[in-house]
Amino acid sequence: MRFLVIEGNIGAGKTTLSKKIAKEYNAKLILEQFADNPFLPKFYEDQDRYSFPLELSFLADRYNQIKNDVLNLDLFHAFLVADYYFVKSSIFAQNTLKKDEYNLFRRIFDMVSDLLPKPDLYVYLHASTERLLKNIKERGREYEQNIESDYLKKIEKGYFNYFKKTTEFPILIIDINHIDFVYNTDHYQLLKEIVFKSDYKLGINRIIL
Repeated sequence: MRFLVIEGNIGAGKTTLSKKIAKEYNAKLILEQFADNPFLPKFYEDQDRYSFPLELSFLADRYNQIKNDVLNLDLFHAFLVADYYFVKSSIFAQNTLKKDEYNLFRRIFDMVSDLLPKPDLYVYLHASTERLLKNIKERGREYEQNIESDYLKKIEKGYFNYFKKTTEFPILIIDINHIDFVYNTDHYQLLKEIVFKSDYKLGINRIIL
């Protein structure tokens, strides 16, 4: 495996799992630089006003980061693991932008998406809305505290609609509602073993833990 993606809805634990895997396997780690985006706190306060600049900003940042890091994998790391994939830009934009704004956004997205490398495995951590809201509250990012369950459900729907259309690489959907891989070592080991199986077919593969 050269390029592993760990994805999920807001609060699913994708960054935590990516960091654990990168540390254990000496993998090059790509983390989304959302904390530095000046539009993100404003977006959570006024979505109508700041949705378009936020999504364009994320699009540019994600494209540059994935292009530079994936195409320039150094010899000192076994493989690359990222806590997001470029398609995330389109999924979130479709749920936050007005129709005319999204149509313009999608034109830009389509022009650059084919230029990026595809993951060898795309892992999606699935958790219930209740679990996501609990995780969001516990990690305490102030600008996330007003996220509502309806928004999380829209994002989840966007991911699953994308999965149904994609056959370019294996997609592994893991239901993590009944495990705690952050604090339970046995749960992490189980999740890790599932991720690194090598017999996943192209398209959707589902596992419930």
